[in-house]
Amino acid sequence: MDKIAMAIAAHPDDIEFMMAGTLVLLKKAGYEIHYMNLSSGNCGSTETDALTTARVRLLEAQNSARILGAVFHPPICDDFEIFYEVETLKELTGIIRKVKPSIVLTHSPIDYMEDHMNACRLAVTAAFVRGVPNFKASFPAVSNYNCAIYHALPHGLLDPLGQKIIPGIFIDTGSVHRIKREALDAHKSQKNWLEDSQKMDSYIAAMEDFSTKVGAMSNAFVHAEGWRRRTHFGFSESEFDPLKCLGEVYSPCKVF
Repeated sequence: MDKIAMAIAAHPDDIEFMMAGTLVLLKKAGYEIHYMNLSSGNCGSTETDALTTARVRLLEAQNSARILGAVFHPPICDDFEIFYEVETLKELTGIIRKVKPSIVLTHSPIDYMEDHMNACRLAVTAAFVRGVPNFKASFPAVSNYNCAIYHALPHGLLDPLGQKIIPGIFIDTGSVHRIKREALDAHKSQKNWLEDSQKMDSYIAAMEDFSTKVGAMSNAFVHAEGWRRRTHFGFSESEFDPLKCLGEVYSPCKVF
């Protein structure tokens, strides 16, 4: 089986906030890595119209993928229009069948906004039906090869009701933190938008804060990303857990 990992997120810059360090480490471990935001990011500005914003954010996302060393996939939706519906599911299914990732990195099933949660649902189902021939998509079904699904932490490290989420896997991203920061910095249009819409004084500082807080949770690392592995049913053999190769921590108290 080819070593291929794919990050699937809602908006341009979501991968960079919570997933990019792990994605780069997978590349260093010999994986071909893929980068896809489902949405164009067209609503991510109070200064330019939707069409202009989408064009700017497309270029930023392409530049970020280049920095990470990832294969770029263009968006298939717009902001606040990522719905769990059949045409979008078919389009994403076709992409997953063509790429054949053995690792899918995506959002937390519970997150602060619907776009994130719907992107997660679409990614999970598209991976689930990769080998179902009667579910028709733009690319034919492939074999039911092992595919592991990993969910990132929610934005702010909390669920929508303010409960802290503790990951089952911590990945030490210290060695690639500079690349992660550079990739996020490629999304320069988001500085004013995030300050205005989400009261982030600095989107770079917000990412740094998430990274060091997850590192502190691990009791082992300065910078880290946290993951929860989806149960294997419908996706892989029970023991298939490829993030083990990256030197992670499986509990806040014990290092493996």
